[in-house]
Amino acid sequence: MGEDRVLRELGDELMRLSRRRAQTYPGSELDTSAFRLLWLLTEGPPRTLRELADELQLDLSTVNRQVNAAIKHGLVERYAVAESPSRLLRPTESGRAAYVHDAALRAQVYDAVLDELGSERARALVAELRELNDGLDRAHSRLRPEPPGP
Repeated sequence: MGEDRVLRELGDELMRLSRRRAQTYPGSELDTSAFRLLWLLTEGPPRTLRELADELQLDLSTVNRQVNAAIKHGLVERYAVAESPSRLLRPTESGRAAYVHDAALRAQVYDAVLDELGSERARALVAELRELNDGLDRAHSRLRPEPPGP
């Protein structure tokens, strides 16, 4: 079936997708790292620095630098929660507004692509990507060593 060829082609397409992660959009207010932080914090619950690093699959020191830059620019804030020893992070109102603005710019591009595909192919693409990501999650979890038992 040409599995080596399929792997190379998959790798090529994944590289093309990953290059777009750093794509800047005309009129954007946020750099890529701030957008990714605000995406997680706006579309999901507040998180700790460690949770952000895990979700972004980045080194804690890298995420710490990104969060500090976002705080300095008034996009993100830290706050204490009584039941948590770690402070949580959430978007500020200006951070949320910048995220909504930039997300709309990105959505225009993806909406045009989905229109080109048509609704049936677009839904199938999303389902296939979900299966790919679920499979990758399972494969990566098998590579991680199990934590030692009690």
